[in-house]
Amino acid sequence: MQPNPISWFEIYVNDMDRAKKFYQAVLAVSLEPLEKPPGMELEMWCFAGDMESYGATGSLVKMPGIEAGHNSTIVYFSCQDCAVEESRVIANGGKIQTSKMSIGQYGFICLAIDTEGNIFGLHSAQ
Repeated sequence: MQPNPISWFEIYVNDMDRAKKFYQAVLAVSLEPLEKPPGMELEMWCFAGDMESYGATGSLVKMPGIEAGHNSTIVYFSCQDCAVEESRVIANGGKIQTSKMSIGQYGFICLAIDTEGNIFGLHSAQ
């Protein structure tokens, strides 16, 4: 069996403090700082992960020359019931693009826009 195709994600941000606060509040998680790679001018904060578990982890990234909100990739965060996380988006400065909706046998999704203008998804089985 081949592994899942996604091994890491990065969400580029313009205001790291604002973005960290948003994702920590909406997803009810804590982000941890990552050590800056030698010779690179950037700041990274990582979502917790377990290399032995299903799915991928990644980080928020602030890097000169890369503006937030202008990409064409959507990262989906796993949830028990995506309506719970959806309910936290607006209260934390984000916007709802598409409220929780069924995707048939694959569960439910919600599409939201973070405080940096990035679109992201929430996915749940229920």
